[in-house]
Amino acid sequence: MSRKAELTIKFLVIGGGIAGLACAIALRRVGHRVVVLEQYSDIDISKMSHGGIRLPPNVSKVLFHWGLERALRQVSITSSAIEVKIYETGEFIGKHYWKEEALRETGGDFLFLHACIISSPRITLISSFHPACQSPASTTAVSVSGDGPRVTLTTGETLLADVIVGADGHSSIVQQAIVGKDVIDAAPYQSLFYNTTVPGALMRADPQLAPFFKQPVETTFVWLGNNRSAVAFRMGGKDEFALHLWVRPMQKGLSDDDCWGGGLELKDMRRQLGECEPKLLKITKLAATPACVQVKMVPPIEDWVDEHGRMVIIGEAAHPLPAGSLQGGAMAVEDAAVFAKLFSHLRNRDQISTFLHAFQDLREDRCASVMHTEQCNLYFQMMPAGPRQEQCNQEMRARTAQGESVFGISEASEQWEQLKDLWGYDADNEVDDWWVKWGLLRERAKQRSIAMETEMNTARLRSLYMRA
Repeated sequence: MSRKAELTIKFLVIGGGIAGLACAIALRRVGHRVVVLEQYSDIDISKMSHGGIRLPPNVSKVLFHWGLERALRQVSITSSAIEVKIYETGEFIGKHYWKEEALRETGGDFLFLHACIISSPRITLISSFHPACQSPASTTAVSVSGDGPRVTLTTGETLLADVIVGADGHSSIVQQAIVGKDVIDAAPYQSLFYNTTVPGALMRADPQLAPFFKQPVETTFVWLGNNRSAVAFRMGGKDEFALHLWVRPMQKGLSDDDCWGGGLELKDMRRQLGECEPKLLKITKLAATPACVQVKMVPPIEDWVDEHGRMVIIGEAAHPLPAGSLQGGAMAVEDAAVFAKLFSHLRNRDQISTFLHAFQDLREDRCASVMHTEQCNLYFQMMPAGPRQEQCNQEMRARTAQGESVFGISEASEQWEQLKDLWGYDADNEVDDWWVKWGLLRERAKQRSIAMETEMNTARLRSLYMRA
């Protein structure tokens, strides 16, 4: 059972994507009132929720803890292996298998599912939590004034709350209100990320592509190339094959605007493929209309909380990862878990600002570390041709020839210890440690201060009475 807050307050969560919905679920679990503001309709979200999503162990275990394990497993598949190939030729480089016992240490699994299953406010997966969702409801302004945080909608309606949570991703209106500018829009880009799917029936009908669907264990396929990379996997929820593609544009200006809701032609993506192995080219020819987004490396955002201590940003609005990152959705769910755990201790309104700043203190180092890891992973996947790339490929070939993991990961390796730190993160433990070290101390100091002030006031009154 989740700890319930002694004082319940109202949160307005702007953004009904993974970050916003996870935040709403987590806050409602500890007793708070939450309204989610999402500007897009379910139909619009369905159009924008292209392709597959990968949930690593550190996020699946949070969702399991929230009571969603059974629902998740019904709409996902559990991946147990990674197969590595060369992008340009299709040469097999090697494979890595995740051992069940090793993953058990992290408390979660690798789950693959369709993005639309986890990105809509009214999907079966989360509908049992009934987060109130005002949709479509586009926000034009957020502010904090004498009567508290307020949100103004395009309809002219004004909504008040105790706390405003900006979970509205890139170009977040709450982020701009706190930071003073659009951090994402100002950042340059050098790569494009395409996200699409292929009907399973079409792939199984092709003798060359059918093996992707007939692996002994569920496998993630990774192609490493010169300024290009691809990741593909079978996903649950729909009979489809997901394809993620990162490319350095062959010609800037060619379909390089963000395009999540349709309007992008498949031929534009194929033009950017460059030299690639025949099977990968075949997959792209069978693919659905892709989504496309610019890949940007954004420096850490310094301020997540406004000066009044009543507005906060979470998820991609606070720590944007490169598009297509494995940990993108995971960081948003971890944020939600930490945020709600903090507010499960709410007893009085004076704590609100403290908890918002504690949230950033608890999360920013973790998120900065993961951001660095994801940026390094993307560089590894798209490493430019040259001596360094060839050395990496030769090292992987040598491990495979010796019967080892292609990545050199074993339970005794340093890499596995790093992965355990990454995937074994426990949001509840992080907040519990903070509460014991700092939260309780603050509360006790405050209580002592109040007690001393009461004693002093009592003494003053006694003195005045005696003089009278």
